[in-house]
Amino acid sequence: MKEKQNFPKTKRGLSTTRIIALGFAAAILVGAFFLMLPASSADGTWTNPIDALFTATTSICVTGLVTVPTATHWSLFGQIVILILAQLGGLGVITAAMCVLILAGRRITLKDRMLIQETYNMDTLSGLVRLVVRIVKGTFFLEGVGALCYAIVFIPEFGFFSGLWKSIFNAVSAFCNAGMDVVGETSLRAYAGNPIVNVTTIVLIILSGLGFMVWWNLIDSWKNRKEHKRGFTAGLTLHTKLVLIMTAALVFGGMLFFFLFEYKNPATIGNMGTGNKIMASLFQSVTTRTAGFETIPQADLTDGSTLLTMILMLIGGSPAGTAGGIKTTTVGILLLIMLSTVQGKRETEFMNRRISGDAGRTALTVVGLALMVVIGASVLLFATDGLEFKDTVYEVVSAMGTVGLTRGITSGLSVAGKLIIIAVMYMGRIGPVTLALALAMKRRGKEQSISLPEERILIG
Repeated sequence: MKEKQNFPKTKRGLSTTRIIALGFAAAILVGAFFLMLPASSADGTWTNPIDALFTATTSICVTGLVTVPTATHWSLFGQIVILILAQLGGLGVITAAMCVLILAGRRITLKDRMLIQETYNMDTLSGLVRLVVRIVKGTFFLEGVGALCYAIVFIPEFGFFSGLWKSIFNAVSAFCNAGMDVVGETSLRAYAGNPIVNVTTIVLIILSGLGFMVWWNLIDSWKNRKEHKRGFTAGLTLHTKLVLIMTAALVFGGMLFFFLFEYKNPATIGNMGTGNKIMASLFQSVTTRTAGFETIPQADLTDGSTLLTMILMLIGGSPAGTAGGIKTTTVGILLLIMLSTVQGKRETEFMNRRISGDAGRTALTVVGLALMVVIGASVLLFATDGLEFKDTVYEVVSAMGTVGLTRGITSGLSVAGKLIIIAVMYMGRIGPVTLALALAMKRRGKEQSISLPEERILIG
């Protein structure tokens, strides 16, 4: 007998999962309408509906794959629409909606709080409104600091107003992991050796990719460090510790391998000095965490770097942040399960704590579904566009991880190919959220009353 999951519902019977999915879909359609208008294009003409839909999807899904150049195709109005969509996509539909209600002075109801709770997979209903306010304030603060840092470079180069706009756009895009920019048609390649642009982008991507829950845990633990006998780390949750360990391992491990793989490649970092090689390698490792900016051409990467990039893109960032992918904690839990199994332990352990078996099953399901989407979409794209293997899989993985890196095939995709990538970007953006809600093993009903007979199946 299958247990029924009871998710919060509105008066019309919509579950939280459906509200999130429909909210993103509605935002995409509204954004596509505005982007089609002549006012949104630089030359004052109507934009192809498919390109408008693709741009709206990549903006709200904070992906960064584009069929038309962001810097030259769109007018200021169009770029503002894109920026609003990216900001909305970064914060999330539910968080943005709650902000509107708070600003309007409307009382946040129990159902509203349950939506926030399910969105961030919280265990309590208390303090959720304060959480939303902190998230928004923290987001705008970091984006503001990022814009000021970019302005140091962009204002002298492009003039005050143009440089300021480019700084704001890039800061929001970097923090929301949108990967789009209005600097030029080659992303940030012209700034591969600029430490200010590189460091600013890297910091914004990493901070947003850690997840909002990790922010507050780190801040609160630092404030209360004197109260704990073991100091700062005593106040960190197991989730925060796993996120920090996985993030550091992936970022610096990725940097090391990119450095080794591309060291002698003249088409990427081969002709750079050692310092710039290290910086470019670090940037490539960080941008794969669903950011989508590039300082080196992706089509010129070695096979080793291409494979590594696809792996990092699929993993993505951490939960409850702006990043996509299957998430660092998902991979971390699977690694812990494998380690415990090899060691002959019955339970999965991490830092003297036991990991729930439900978490392991959920992690395995998330990875399995993500791989099914990547394989299925790749097969369809092979059928519709007949592109090379590396280019096709790279594009699909980038869309699924909401990254935005490409080997240069996006603008040349057929209408069917663009629709496939649109669908994958949409699934990639709502997938981690909806899967977390739909697969969360919270027993809200009665436990299963029937226990079926057990029988072994040989494994391995």
